Parts: sequence; C-alpha cells; structure tokens
Amino acid sequence: MRTTLMVSLLAVSLGLTATCLLIIRVSVQQEIRKGLNSDLDHSLSTFRNIARQRNQMLAREAALLADLPSLKSLMATQDTTTIQDASEEFWKVSGSDFFALASQTGKVFTYSNKGDVLDAETVKQEIQACLAGPDEPCMIAAGPHLYELAMQPLYFGPTANQSELGYVVIGYAIDHQVATEVSEGAAADVVFLIDGVPAATTLPPAKLPDLSAHNSELSATQSLHRSFKLDRELYMAVSTPLATIGRSKVELVVLKSYDRASDYLRRVNRWIAILGLSALLLAAILAAYISRTVTRPLEALVAGTRALGKGNFHYRLSVEGAMEVQELNQAFERMRGEIKRTQAELIEADRLATIGRMASSVSHDLRHYLSAIYANAEFMSLTNTAPTERAELLLEVKEAVQGMTDLIESLLLFSQTGQILYPSYESLAPLIERTVHNVRQHPEARGVTITVDLQPVDAWIDARKLGRAIYNLLLNACQAAKHGTGSPAVQLTLSEDDRSIRISIADNGPGIPIDIRQTLFQPFVSAGKANGSGLGLTLAQHISQEHGGEVQLDASIAGTTTFTVHLEKAKLKAFEHKSQELKPQTH
Repeated sequence: MRTTLMVSLLAVSLGLTATCLLIIRVSVQQEIRKGLNSDLDHSLSTFRNIARQRNQMLAREAALLADLPSLKSLMATQDTTTIQDASEEFWKVSGSDFFALASQTGKVFTYSNKGDVLDAETVKQEIQACLAGPDEPCMIAAGPHLYELAMQPLYFGPTANQSELGYVVIGYAIDHQVATEVSEGAAADVVFLIDGVPAATTLPPAKLPDLSAHNSELSATQSLHRSFKLDRELYMAVSTPLATIGRSKVELVVLKSYDRASDYLRRVNRWIAILGLSALLLAAILAAYISRTVTRPLEALVAGTRALGKGNFHYRLSVEGAMEVQELNQAFERMRGEIKRTQAELIEADRLATIGRMASSVSHDLRHYLSAIYANAEFMSLTNTAPTERAELLLEVKEAVQGMTDLIESLLLFSQTGQILYPSYESLAPLIERTVHNVRQHPEARGVTITVDLQPVDAWIDARKLGRAIYNLLLNACQAAKHGTGSPAVQLTLSEDDRSIRISIADNGPGIPIDIRQTLFQPFVSAGKANGSGLGLTLAQHISQEHGGEVQLDASIAGTTTFTVHLEKAKLKAFEHKSQELKPQTH
C-alpha cells in the first residue's frame, strides 16, 4: 500500500506538472507565432513606407536637378560626348547612388553609379523601359544590383512650353544599408532576392548557404507564413514581389527568428520544470510522512495478521503511527489475546476429548481381548477338554494377544508422531513385500487374496514408519474386503513418475460410509469393525505427512475403495542431507 500511495502521489504530481507545462508551452507557442506573423506583416508595411519616403525624396531631388540652367544648357547640345564629359559634376551634386541623362526619345547619353561597374547594355535597356513606362518611380535590376529610380523631364524654357530636352534619372541602391534600415524599422531580418539570388540582406554570412537552399520555399511564401531552418536556427518568413522593369524577378523576404523569440518560452519551461521538480520533491516528502504515520504501521499490522494466521501470537506490533492506527493496533492486540485464550481452551478441550475417546476405545478393546484370553484359558484348564478343542482355544488366545500387540504398537506410534525421522536410501519393493508377508500372517487377513504390482523404486525414507503406514492401510483393506459381497481381494500397486511416488491399495469391500469420510483421518474414528482402535488411517496419514506427502481417498463405492500414498520426490530428496546430520560422528 505504501508503494501504491507513493507512486500515486508522484504520478499525480508529475501528471499535473507535465499537463501545465504542455498547456503553457502550446499557449505561448501560439502567441509567439501570432506575434511573429504580425511582426512579419508589419515589416512589409515598414518597407513600403520607407520606399515611399525615399521615392518622394528622389522625386524632389530630380526636380531640383531638372531646374538647373547649366544642366538644361548641357542637354540642349544633344551631343553624347559633351554630355558624358560634363555629367560627372551633376552626379556629384545629386549625391545619389545612380545618375543618368537621356534624350526625349529614350537614348541614354551617360550614366554613373557607385560600386561595381554595371553592364552598359543592360542599364540602357532598363532605363529605356522605365522611360517608356508610367510616370512613377521605377525599380531596375542590373546583375546582382538593384536600384530604385526617379525620372524627371528637362524642358527648354518654361515647363508650359512643353519643349523637352530629355530626362534626368537619379536613384538609390537597394543594398545592405537599405536592408539595415528596413530591418531596424521592422525588427526583423530582410533579404532582397534577384532571381533567387540574395542582392542585399541583413542575415549573417553563415546563414546564406542555407538561404540559397530554400529558394523554392522563399518564392512560395508569398502572402503565407512559412518556417524553415538557417544554420540550425528556426526562422519564420514571408515574402512579397517587387515591381521591376525587365525580366528579372525581384522579391523582398522578411525573416524573424523563432528561436530568439522563444527565449521567453524556454525561460518559462525552465521555471515550470523547477516548480515541477519542487512539487515532486514535496510529494515525495509528503508520501514519506504518510508512509511513516499511516502505511508503515498498517503494513506492520498486516504482518502481524499473517503471523497470527501462522500461529505466531508473539509478533511485536508497531506502537507508532496516527492515533487511529494505534487504536487499531490495540484492538488487534486484544483480539489476538482473546484468540490465544480461546485456542488454548479449545486445545485443552480437544485434548481431554481425545483422551476420553482413547480411554474408552482402548479400555473396550483391551477388555474384549482379556475376556477372550480369560475365558479360553479357563476352558483349557478343564481336564475333559479334548486336544482339538485345546488347539482351537489356543488359536483364539493367540489372536487376542496379536490384537493387543497391534493396539499397543499403534498407541506407541501415535504418541511418537511428529518426532524426528531416521531416513535411509531404501528400495520400496522389498519393503512392501515384507509388509505384505506380515499382513498375510495376521488373522484378519485369512482368506483374503492379496496381489501386488511393484515397480523398482528407490527413495530416502524412514523404512520402519513407512512400512507401518502401508501395513495399516493393507490390514484395513483386508478387513473391509471380508465384508464385501464377493471373494475378498486386495490389490497393491507401486508406481512412480518424474515428480512423485504412488502406493495405491484397493479392496472390493462395501465402501466407506459417507457420514465418516470428512473425519476419516481423525484418531479413534472407526466404522464397520467389531474391534478397532481407529488409529490405523490416522497413523498412516501422519507418517505420510512426515515424509512430505499425504494419503488420499481416491474412490469409495460398493466393490471398489482405493487409498493412495503420494510421496513427492523433491521432498524425499531433502532427507539425504538430513541423514548425514543424523549419522554419529567418528573420531
């Protein structure tokens, strides 16, 4: 019970802790994902706002450049070489990352950019496409570089004259600086992709190889929130396509680290784990306290009950525990004392009853035998008694003496039951044959056909006692067979298997009355006999039990009654060691 209680308390504590941890973990994970998704959506809005502000600034700068008279004068030449030579001064004035001048027909006179040299043909094509498009900021991709452009027409004279000289184009590079501004404003990492290749990003270089491996997933995250790992760190991402001129596919991907966002969850898990362990420790202490005050005293009481069941009235009971348990122990102690007193009274009453039955049976049998001896001796003393009559009288005297001898031998063995055995390794077949020979000499066995079927069996036994048990069973069978309807016969069989030895004795007598079968092996129980002490079956059962076996009544109907002595080989084998202990020591 103590183990069950402790396991139950620990299981409940562990279950509640695990359930709370799971509920909190799932709830926090859902909130983290919801917060990350909101942050990702907010990041895209942040980029659009930053892009709008930059485009407005570009448009104003382009308008200021377009109003410069010197630039108008330069564009009025429409000479490519002249414009190329003088354009650098205006590019420096603009302070932009990209600067270009083009004619009103879209011809690019010159362009300049910061950083790597761009492919001229690609740039011209992209600018011409922007000029041909709607009048708004334009994004172009030149190789791995990405630019946001603003275009402003140049007019000769007032704008109202609509006398165009060409276009001034300025722009800023969407590079690491822009990515950093978007990242700081959105509190997330950003990646600008040109045809799946990162053009600008705030991710650490160690994560870029894994980023390239997830190109297909990144393209599939448009309007959806996806998660994947970069350098063993879990990210959630969302992407949006950016409108560009040309055939290049440009995307903005915003990523937020789920692992970094879940640091709070890990701290919560750690605290819950600490609380769970504390709860388990508290449950263990509580279980130990309950065990000391309740379950352990109850276990001691159960042990006392088992000891009482085995006849031990002196088992020490615990005096510790709760008040109710102590009261229970005291009640058990009183009950045990009452049972002990009642048992002593029953044993004394049974002993007196047994002595009374024995005295009555023995006195009756002895009186019968002595009366027969006295009467026959008186007849033998008469002078006119014929020799043949004297022989018959002498035979009756011998029978009475034999009966008294058997009675005294039975009483002697009955008084010795429970004493130590003297086992030896014997062959049972010769022992049974000698016993059968002795029974045949008994007057009660005259006229009874005794047949035997013996297997060669050897075992450790007390030959004298076991022979007496077989003698009693065989003599009882002969006495019963003589009261049957047919010719009296007794069959004795000795057999064995791997586990036991069996000695079966069957007779064809009238059977055992049903009313004495329950008390058949009790002393001084006899039925169907003119003379008998009632100790034959009792002695046979006691001797068999001393050998670790028993006598069983297998069948009892009119014409067939079978008693079998069952002896377990494993228990008989234990007598080998016992026989060594009983041998006298020689020096």
